[in-house]
Amino acid sequence: VQLQASGGGLVQAGGSLRLSCAASGRAFSGYTMGWFRQAPGKEREFVAAINWGGGSTYYADSVKGRFTISRDNAKNTVYLQMNSLKPEDTAVYYCAAKYSEDARKYHYWGQGTEVTVSS
Repeated sequence: VQLQASGGGLVQAGGSLRLSCAASGRAFSGYTMGWFRQAPGKEREFVAAINWGGGSTYYADSVKGRFTISRDNAKNTVYLQMNSLKPEDTAVYYCAAKYSEDARKYHYWGQGTEVTVSS
């Protein structure tokens, strides 16, 4: 599976962005997909995940109520809608895929897309 993230950019605090992650490969619909982010000088952290059918979603406490993860298996794409953005959301955002919801690690990673939130 190859993953291509896009949609990052510069936005003012309180604004919105939607990130997309396009996947290649026939098995996309079977993967659990996740978004992670890494801010300058910090470790990569989990942001959100969605299971193969979209029936289960998971969020970091820091983004609950502001971010929404979704997927369109027909388009092999997963999205991250980010609303009410804060300067602390500034980071490089990565999408990732793992074989199952219960797998402990993600097996495939895309390149990052940079999000900058100005105050």
